[in-house]
Amino acid sequence: MAIASSTFHTPQSGPASPRTDEDLAPGDIAVGVIIGRASEYFDFFVFGIASVLVFPQLFFPFTDPLTGTLYAFLVFALAFVVRPVGTLIGMAIQRHFGRSTKLTAALFLLGCSTVGMGLLPSYAEAGGMAIALLALARVGQGLALGGSWDGLPSLLALNAPPHRRGWYAMLGQLGAPLGFFVASGVFLYVYSSLDTKDFLSWGWRFPFFTAFAINVVALFARLRLVVTHEYEKRMEEHELDPAYLRELLPAQGHHIVIGAFAALASYALFHLVTVFPLSWVALFGEQGVEDFMKMELLGAAFAAVAMPMSGLIADRIGRRSFLGALAVAIGAFALFAPFMLGGGKPGQATFILVGFVLLGLSYGQAAGSVTSNFLPHFRYTGAALTADMAWLLGAAFAPVVALFLSSRFGLVSVSVYLLSGVVCTLLALRVNKRLQAAAVVQD
Repeated sequence: MAIASSTFHTPQSGPASPRTDEDLAPGDIAVGVIIGRASEYFDFFVFGIASVLVFPQLFFPFTDPLTGTLYAFLVFALAFVVRPVGTLIGMAIQRHFGRSTKLTAALFLLGCSTVGMGLLPSYAEAGGMAIALLALARVGQGLALGGSWDGLPSLLALNAPPHRRGWYAMLGQLGAPLGFFVASGVFLYVYSSLDTKDFLSWGWRFPFFTAFAINVVALFARLRLVVTHEYEKRMEEHELDPAYLRELLPAQGHHIVIGAFAALASYALFHLVTVFPLSWVALFGEQGVEDFMKMELLGAAFAAVAMPMSGLIADRIGRRSFLGALAVAIGAFALFAPFMLGGGKPGQATFILVGFVLLGLSYGQAAGSVTSNFLPHFRYTGAALTADMAWLLGAAFAPVVALFLSSRFGLVSVSVYLLSGVVCTLLALRVNKRLQAAAVVQD
């Protein structure tokens, strides 16, 4: 039974055919994608939250809180710097040992790196070695996330009916607000249940240990799909296999650049409404961290609701038009960001809730917005590297840059930073439209 009929089309009325082990129901693929992505985002957000609440005190106690947080954010960025390397290593492993071996190794590395962070000694106990081990574990997270690309989002998009592509594109992104919600919820529970001494002594380690259990569940959920004959058959039919970089870059490397910049506004917004505002409130805000984290939990719920809406709207007006409109909306949001963040508790609540809704709408369609431009045999690798570059250019250094500039020049610098991402997105979408028009003329 083929996925195109059994997975994405409503079956005809009549007697139900017997279910075989090779059948893949729509819910199976959706659950595999969502659980897999949510586990990855959980690991990353646990680190991001700890970069504000834990690491400055335990790993960078030799400097002031602001500088310590900036140092922690630099370590945070390391994962995104090495992520493309992890993708290429994962592709090589897949060629020699298969997709399931690559996925198992990547998620094992991700889980071990995250759990390992919870076992690290502090700077007071190990000095500079503690910082080096933290950076090493963060690099492990980045390599693992790059290597964990399974092609499921591409498979969903390629098999989706033409009028439902926005909806299926959204499924892979839904793991982001879910991962953030769980990570924030776990951290909030531990943070609010313990006094400061116990939290910094041992309580902060609990969320990192939780990651191992979540990764085990995610691994089996995804392996249940990728080891099936039906999955492999469909991947082969769409030529969704690793391509060599020496062949991809000369032929269609420009699509990686365009795709990365097309998603820049959404990816820049990603960490500016999740990680950065927590650091701003912890360092300069008047309201307590607990109250702000509760507001971020509500914001994550708003984003989770907005993402399905993004799929419905994008299917009506087109994904690229929708991304362009959202980039303009993010630009308007950026203009008011300083007034909201500096407006006390009501303003910060508005910043979080509006920002998360915009994030849900835009991020829901950001991944793979122009990857249909890739030739079939380049799409698997091209989609992975496009996402890697979007994270690197748009999100990797967003927290450290925003915190550094806002501490020196005020919150207006956040507006400038976010607006630069909006301009890049609009220009990339414009260039992509012209390239498509030129291709049609040539045909």
